Amino acid sequence: MNVSKKDEDSGNLGIFYHLDKTTVLQEARVFNETPIIPRKCRLLLTKIIYLLYLGEPLGTKEATELFFSVTKLFQSKDIALRQMVYLVIKELSTIAEDVIMVTSSLMKDMQPKSEVIYRANAIRALCKIIDASMLPSVERFLKAAIIDKTPSISSAALVSSYHLFPAGKDVIRRWANEVHEAINSKPASLVGSASSYLTSFSTGASSYATQPSTSNINQYHALGLLYLIRQHDRMAVTKVIQQLAGGGRSGFGSSSSVLRNPFAYCLLIRYAAKILDEDPNSRQQMYELLEAWLRHKSDIVNFEAAKAILLQLFLSSPKPTQRFAAIRALNKLAMTHPTAVQPCNLDMENLITDQNRSVATFAITTLLKTGNEASVDRLMKQITGFMSEISDEFKVIVVDAIRSLCLKFPSKQAVMLNFLSGVLRDEGGYEFKRAVVEAIFDLVKFIPECKEAALAHLCEFIEDCEFTKLSVRVLHLLGVEGPKTTTPTKYIRYIYNRVILENSIVRAAAVSALAKFGVSVGDVEVKKSIKVLLTRCLDDNDDEVRDRATLYLKLLEDETSAEKYVKDDSTYSLSALEKQLVQYVSTSEATEKPFDLSAIPKITKAQAEAENTRARNIDHNTTSQTLGGVSATNVINTSITTASRDVTTPTPAGLDQQHVYARKLAAIPEFASYGELFTSSNKPIDLTESETEYVVSCVKHIFKEHIIFQFNITNTLNDTLLENASVVMQPESDDISLEEVLVLPAPKLAYDQPASAYVVYKRINSDEYVLGSFSNTLKYIVKEFDPSTVQVEDIDLLAGDYVLPTYLSDFTAAWDQLGEDGQVVETFALTAMNSLKDACAKLISLLGMSDVENTGTPQSTSLHTLLLSGTFLGGIKLLAKSRMTYAPSSGVTMELTVRSQDIEISRFVIGAIA
Repeated sequence: MNVSKKDEDSGNLGIFYHLDKTTVLQEARVFNETPIIPRKCRLLLTKIIYLLYLGEPLGTKEATELFFSVTKLFQSKDIALRQMVYLVIKELSTIAEDVIMVTSSLMKDMQPKSEVIYRANAIRALCKIIDASMLPSVERFLKAAIIDKTPSISSAALVSSYHLFPAGKDVIRRWANEVHEAINSKPASLVGSASSYLTSFSTGASSYATQPSTSNINQYHALGLLYLIRQHDRMAVTKVIQQLAGGGRSGFGSSSSVLRNPFAYCLLIRYAAKILDEDPNSRQQMYELLEAWLRHKSDIVNFEAAKAILLQLFLSSPKPTQRFAAIRALNKLAMTHPTAVQPCNLDMENLITDQNRSVATFAITTLLKTGNEASVDRLMKQITGFMSEISDEFKVIVVDAIRSLCLKFPSKQAVMLNFLSGVLRDEGGYEFKRAVVEAIFDLVKFIPECKEAALAHLCEFIEDCEFTKLSVRVLHLLGVEGPKTTTPTKYIRYIYNRVILENSIVRAAAVSALAKFGVSVGDVEVKKSIKVLLTRCLDDNDDEVRDRATLYLKLLEDETSAEKYVKDDSTYSLSALEKQLVQYVSTSEATEKPFDLSAIPKITKAQAEAENTRARNIDHNTTSQTLGGVSATNVINTSITTASRDVTTPTPAGLDQQHVYARKLAAIPEFASYGELFTSSNKPIDLTESETEYVVSCVKHIFKEHIIFQFNITNTLNDTLLENASVVMQPESDDISLEEVLVLPAPKLAYDQPASAYVVYKRINSDEYVLGSFSNTLKYIVKEFDPSTVQVEDIDLLAGDYVLPTYLSDFTAAWDQLGEDGQVVETFALTAMNSLKDACAKLISLLGMSDVENTGTPQSTSLHTLLLSGTFLGGIKLLAKSRMTYAPSSGVTMELTVRSQDIEISRFVIGAIA
């Protein structure tokens, strides 16, 4: 991240940073000098292109004078200069006047005896200048270029003709034979060195004629132009498809195939799909072609054929099973790639009225994911009509799609909320009602303007709710969000009704919700009313209800206790608590003093729920993969691979990753004397590309006086065994206050069985926290061969590596408690940041701290305050407050205030940004 206090390094942005149009136009006099200096002219032409691409306004007179000055450079034979001339001419042709005067020079370069690089560029430039009236005069040159054996010339003529077609349809339609010949042309000889169809620079005059292209991209261009010519003649298009597909059905891409370019095949597939959709008589024949293309050797051709079959044939199939299979697959695809499914919207809208309700349900939910804001109202009307005709299973699918749409288009929340409240009153099972309630919960959480209306609908729902779980959840939400509304008292009646009319579980939840109103609402009269209602609950038949009422009445008399036990939504990290308890009961010395609960980190309930959800999703995905038709052998192999990787990859389930690392490091005898692990990297840092022979990643572990670099190494070569694999680390700075004390190599690296190597550094000065970068070299021995080394990416030791993110329930109180003695304030200009959201994410990552009070996601695009909490190495409490503003012209401007128990620590953290 490039974060600097001032934009003092503008000179590093390039030689054109301070370019001025007036200066450039004055320098254009160099084009009139004799002799022409190619290098000087090329640089000036580059400046002109740069200004044009930046959108610098150029007057007609200025452009005309500049245009004709540039045309004088045709006298030079320098190839690189000539290419720049063509480029500038094309850009100026739309601004300057009388550009037609350069036609003779361009046509001269188009002659067959001219250099290949001249001809292709001249064709492209000429077609930007001429209009429909001049097309007949250059027709002979373009037709000859289309059938030229040099692919770059042929492609230039074909693409130029494609762009000229709207203005000169009658002339270009006469070129169908030449275009067909370009498609059927034999590939150029492959003798000699092949090159891309994009011609490279060369100084030799004859070098261009001997550089054939193996891409055959001119076939793709020719097919596109041929379809443009024949598009209104369905029989002619069908004939073209049959001719081009016939030669390759037995073995696509072989020497017998007419087409040799995969992009050309993709075009042909699209044309076949269009014929299949429009002409019922050709449907079977086109389908056979599409099915055959599924076995093409090119992946993109396979995918294009599969997509065409799925979207065009099955969606219009008379068989409900095929329509259902297609729309269900599209629905699944729309969850992750909605834009890819949008081209099918027209076909899917026809399925909304399908007699099969399952097909109609998937069609409308897919449209909800792929549609735009304008189509919401129309779709909602169609949904309402058939909700009563489908099963609960499909109702859940519809509701989930509507929930996603609510968050996508917040302005339509009123329409969505009315629909959800309506279906909430309908008959349905628990899963359906739960899905509706979850959707309304999300509206309350993410769309504040609909909060009160959503809470009102939920109040009506619990008046006649038969599901205890849902009633309890709604009551909890009312207790949390109700006091924050403008008129909180209107919800108290609904909550107290549950105390009178419901079962004991709901009554207990209602008592807790009432207590939240008593604590959170500042009105004294409301507090008195809540106390009266809770007093009535003391006579309840259920002891849970009575106990809760007694507790809350006591807490309401003490504001400090009420804040701590009622409003605080934090909870202890269960994985950390489990680890500390195990250590406590297993160590005889520890049991001699009370268990220290303050050492257990706290997290919000939202964070705990997110972790549980992630674990459930992992379990669900694992189950799906195991039950989804995978062979027994694959399942066993997967299990073995997973077990082998356990030595380096932390388990992603409920246990906190930090404690998994701590347990593994504690099992290594060499690390036993280092003490307790303070913090580890959030995720491994990749030091190599995933496609390399040996994949290396690094995890940094911070102890009180030691830093352990854990290198996870994977051997991807199945015929190679590595031994004694280690990493040599070299600090970039010679005076770094670290001493290398231990290197533990990985004894053996078999194929696809990861192992870990360790490098340990000790901080020489315990009061100094070292930052720096390390270059790394992987050393290993290939069995029965000589030792080898591989250079891998550098790794940085950052300020955030010394910080453990911690949660705070009351940031203001903790902030005031630290005071200004350990405070450091600095202002930064984050010019590289494109939004406040990006700035928050980067700052959290850089400092290694945890955002508190839901400040990690900005609600405004222009102004935000980010609150951060953490613990520095040694147990030093660390807080930060960042006030940010964003403007498109200047990026993010940030005032960062850091407070800690040690001002040197605050300065160290601020220094991480500077």
